[in-house]
Amino acid sequence: MFCRDMKRRKFIKQGILSTVGMGIATGLYTWQVEPFWLEFVQRDMPIANLPDTLVGKTLMQISDVHVGNRFDYQYIIDSFQKAQAWMPDLVVYTGDFASYESSEQFTQLEEVLAHAVRGRMGTLGVLGNHDYGINWSQQKVADRISTLLRDAGIRVLSNEQAEVAGMNIIGLDDYWSPNFAPSQVMKYYDAAKANVVLCHNPDVCDLDVWHGYQGWILSGHTHGGQCKPPFLEAPVLPVKNKKYAQGEVDLEDGRMLYINRALGHLWQVRFNVRPEITVFTLRAA
Repeated sequence: MFCRDMKRRKFIKQGILSTVGMGIATGLYTWQVEPFWLEFVQRDMPIANLPDTLVGKTLMQISDVHVGNRFDYQYIIDSFQKAQAWMPDLVVYTGDFASYESSEQFTQLEEVLAHAVRGRMGTLGVLGNHDYGINWSQQKVADRISTLLRDAGIRVLSNEQAEVAGMNIIGLDDYWSPNFAPSQVMKYYDAAKANVVLCHNPDVCDLDVWHGYQGWILSGHTHGGQCKPPFLEAPVLPVKNKKYAQGEVDLEDGRMLYINRALGHLWQVRFNVRPEITVFTLRAA
């Protein structure tokens, strides 16, 4: 009996130690490995009215850079340098360039943008909610970030459109910002062009602002939840429509939404949701 009890206690002790060890390993992975384990996701992007000169060209999407004090932003610089090796033809940024807390972020962002990825044909972007500072309401913060982006060769679209090498890029200002006014640009939507929309927050897809738009919408904002249990939905998503988590979402009305999982993060923790830069190959629809 004594020997049997000893074996049982040893088994329980080993089980506890094993569980604790797995917990520590998972915690270290979630904190120190996956937040910096960048994935380049490759997708085809079929577009109606795409000029022959753009067929086979690449469009790179970078989203939610979140330069600030919450993680070592040298990782962003390193990621930009990796992305430059792809030599993308077009580059678009879909918001949240900084996690603004103070004017220190302007200096940090300027340092990072010295290494910004630019497309051979054009580079454009839109702002996200964090680019509007505290409570997403500080216009002076958004103006300063926009100036830094323009100085780095990134054209900022605020409810406007721009044609680049035969591609019409429509940029919506952020849903939660004081400048959200999609009808200012969408009422001029021209179905005869090769169009792509940049829109930081995918919840905008459910609003009646699209004026019959058909085509791709590129967004970010969700970070894919940053942590997602296997085979389950991400428990925390900053959107009303919880189907807007990550990746391709067919809106079943001629619109195709793509939600980038984010390059940076609000907090240095990720599990089963690696950071992402998306590389689309343009195809004729």
